[in-house]
Amino acid sequence: MEIEIISFGQIAEFLKLRKLELNDVRDTEGLKTFLEKEYPKLKGIKYKLALNKFVVHQNTELSDRCTIAIMPPFSGG
Repeated sequence: MEIEIISFGQIAEFLKLRKLELNDVRDTEGLKTFLEKEYPKLKGIKYKLALNKFVVHQNTELSDRCTIAIMPPFSGG
């Protein structure tokens, strides 16, 4: 499965992925586990995932060629 990764803020400083090819990850919880293992800095940061422009509030199935945004806390203005 191919996933496009977009990261923001302090996360973008160390997570330079643009595309990710995964065969064993099928949902957002699995993706978080994978990313936190590969990028241990991510464990110490609160962040949210958005799947195809919608913020994920619970474990959600991923599909081929989906887009995941990894977002640190932010405030509006």
